[in-house]
Amino acid sequence: MRQSTRTAIDYLYIIIGSAATALAVTVFLNPARLAPGGVSGISTILYHTLGWDLGTSMIVMTIPIFLIGMKLFGKQYGFRTLLGSLLLSVFTWVWSYLLGSDGILDYSKEMSLWLSALYGGVISGLGMGLVMKSGSNTGGTDIIAQIIARYTPLTLGTSLFIVDAIIIAVSALFFGIENALIAIVVAYITGLAVNNVVLSAGTNQAKTVYIISDKTEEIGTYITSELERGATVLDAKGFFTDQSRPMLMTVIPNQDISKLTRCVHALDERAFMVIQETYQVLGEGYTPIENIAHSSDVTKH
Repeated sequence: MRQSTRTAIDYLYIIIGSAATALAVTVFLNPARLAPGGVSGISTILYHTLGWDLGTSMIVMTIPIFLIGMKLFGKQYGFRTLLGSLLLSVFTWVWSYLLGSDGILDYSKEMSLWLSALYGGVISGLGMGLVMKSGSNTGGTDIIAQIIARYTPLTLGTSLFIVDAIIIAVSALFFGIENALIAIVVAYITGLAVNNVVLSAGTNQAKTVYIISDKTEEIGTYITSELERGATVLDAKGFFTDQSRPMLMTVIPNQDISKLTRCVHALDERAFMVIQETYQVLGEGYTPIENIAHSSDVTKH
């Protein structure tokens, strides 16, 4: 596939994914007063307490967070991330204008709340998954979680859970404990849907990638500088050619696999990549080894 075609598909993913996520928030989650984390969750709280417009709240919060992330992390917060963030706000405005902000269900019926949780979680998860598959994201609290993970011992997953948990806890003060508990279910459903889109073979946090290419140095530089991951150069030897050549080995989070694939393809169309499922990653940037050691000690006792 040509790079221009791949890029066009990625932008199509961002547009469709942002539209789907905004639709879920506008039609299902916001009318049901469900705030399962994220900037959209905060916007839902502000909408029902202060009457603030959903799309406006999102963009007012997203842009400063994006600028902070770009200053701290550099180039990885580029145009695509900004585009995903802005499109989510724009499509929220569009859906609110076309469909209103009251939703399509009758919330005097108890089942409507659960239908909103189910369809809102699935649709928003599929939309977010498409955006992530393009190598982008919808910004917002994801960036806050990455900042926490970078400057504390917490992992990215734990940081994101804490941020979303705080938002859900705040929503309980305004919408009641029942809605907050259902919002947790929405967050779980959304996560499953995201995994089904982003990950073609499971829900593991990372993959091991082996790369044989004539552009080993350039690819290695991209991995270490842009993706901020480590890479190891292994000595490999072709069985038929009997020639020795370097092979890169790296462990990459699932959300960055598409970025790496595009980079390798752009640098060397003749490159050879092997991507394997990785069921546990211990060490810097992932699960600390001492956590596993401590849990093992507890098990022994």
